[in-house]
Amino acid sequence: MVLAAAAMPSTKLLDTGASTATQSVATPPPAKAVQKFVVPATARLKYDVKGEVKGFPYFVHGDLQWTQDGKTYTARMEISHFLLGSRVQTSTGQIGAHGLEPIRFGDKVRSEVAAHFNYESNKVTFSANTPDAVMLPGAQDQLSVLMQAATMVAGEPRQFTQGSTLSFQAVGPRSAETWVFTVGVSEKLELPGGEIGALHLWRNPNAEYDSKLEIWLAPSLDYLPVRIRLTQANGDLVDQQWKK
Repeated sequence: MVLAAAAMPSTKLLDTGASTATQSVATPPPAKAVQKFVVPATARLKYDVKGEVKGFPYFVHGDLQWTQDGKTYTARMEISHFLLGSRVQTSTGQIGAHGLEPIRFGDKVRSEVAAHFNYESNKVTFSANTPDAVMLPGAQDQLSVLMQAATMVAGEPRQFTQGSTLSFQAVGPRSAETWVFTVGVSEKLELPGGEIGALHLWRNPNAEYDSKLEIWLAPSLDYLPVRIRLTQANGDLVDQQWKK
């Protein structure tokens, strides 16, 4: 996840390759195996972010602010540099029987573009000039999907054995597509914040120009993501690592 400011590479935070047109999406497999959802407690995580574009490295800062009161939630992810500006993604919504129910997703560099979830009409509308998308059951946005994955794994960690999958409709600021995460194994990570155990999940590219997204969820931090790595099809990458 990296910011895209004027003087920064144009890599997007969690936009992993969908075009600016709304994508057709297949209905994700139902999550009926998950009966219990445990929403992470309010927390703030800071990250060191290392990136590489066309072989040139750069370093920025990341900040995740997560708040919830049992009924509603707010997530805010900012990637910033004191000279180059910032990129901010936000997700707000409700907490229901099956975890997170996003209402609004925003993505801001200079100006903001947003997606709105309408549960009565089962549609997602976009502030950009993009056609509406059909909203599927369990839909998430490109930020809340990280928290929903944490919520599902925390609820029934024994269900998510190596090779099992989590499937979501992931809504971005201009598109919607299906993301399927494969569950790996728990790993010991040496991060700027110290050694920590975390469960490795990844989303493989769906198409030629898609990106690979990897996340590591730490049980000791309510399964919040302590590492997020995005690898572009051209080899550019971003590695966001928990610091404190």
